[in-house]
Amino acid sequence: MSDTVTTDLVTIDEIHAAARRIAGHALRTPLLPAPWADTAGAGSDADAQLWLKAELLQPMGAFKIRGAINAIAALDPAVRAGGVLAHSSGNHAQAVALAAKFFGIDAHIVIPDNAPPRKIAATEALGATVELVPLQQRFTRPLEIQAETGKPMIPPYDDRNVIAGQGTITLEIAEEAPDVAVILVPVSGGGLISGIAAAAAAVLPNAKVIGVEPELAGDAAASFAAGEKLTWKPEQTARTIADGLRTFSVGDLPWQHIRAQVHDIITVTEDEIRDATRQLTLRAHLASEPSGAVATAAHLHHSAQLPPGKRVAIVSGGNIDPAVLRDILS
Repeated sequence: MSDTVTTDLVTIDEIHAAARRIAGHALRTPLLPAPWADTAGAGSDADAQLWLKAELLQPMGAFKIRGAINAIAALDPAVRAGGVLAHSSGNHAQAVALAAKFFGIDAHIVIPDNAPPRKIAATEALGATVELVPLQQRFTRPLEIQAETGKPMIPPYDDRNVIAGQGTITLEIAEEAPDVAVILVPVSGGGLISGIAAAAAAVLPNAKVIGVEPELAGDAAASFAAGEKLTWKPEQTARTIADGLRTFSVGDLPWQHIRAQVHDIITVTEDEIRDATRQLTLRAHLASEPSGAVATAAHLHHSAQLPPGKRVAIVSGGNIDPAVLRDILS
């Protein structure tokens, strides 16, 4: 999109700095070929090979560890020593909890009460203080706690350091697949796609970054089509099985990146998400959560909407509830 950008975008220098900070904590995840998906998704485009960036193999099961570590590492040490605050539906909560554990500090994390029990339990197991709130208080309650305690907030997506941390994914893709034509990225609050697009603009300028959302939580796709940031109601986004993509709108800074550096945002159906989750589990041997499978779903079911050439799908997380996995596989 070409309308004027009013916010300074995250730079490649910030992303390289993030890569240095997270080294030794976040994994360099593998880029895996998916030959089983070539025929299913390529249509008439013989070059539309799919590769999977397996971020679900991170220590806490999702890409979020990159941004969390970078944001906490960037804090003044004296401020960091007092602990941090965050809010999340699950994966960012676990990432902040683990990053705080790395730094030996406390983490107070607000989680909406419709989050998967497995993600809540995993966050508590990492030593964080978890506070469950109604979905409507996901964003207001953390601000109240911040006013009471003065602890620094580690936002899930609307933060330069978080975005820069997520952008380190692109640096790894560029080294292994410099000929990539399309990078497919799940979209929730927009931190992941912002970081990937910001880095791609510098190191993969010929690659098109395309966001993927569930139809039932398609606020970013609707915003992209309208040319303005839109907000959906909590009861709308709560309908999707992709629990990590249920945010009501993208963040302000992510929106600046999306409209300046993202080629398109498309949506996938619930059945398509389930199919991609099933295929990733059974054929790629990657037990992706539904949120992490939406990018693969775009390749499998919407190949005609995508530009030709080599594609990388970000498999963003693998913290799937066992009951959900059983249901999908059955």
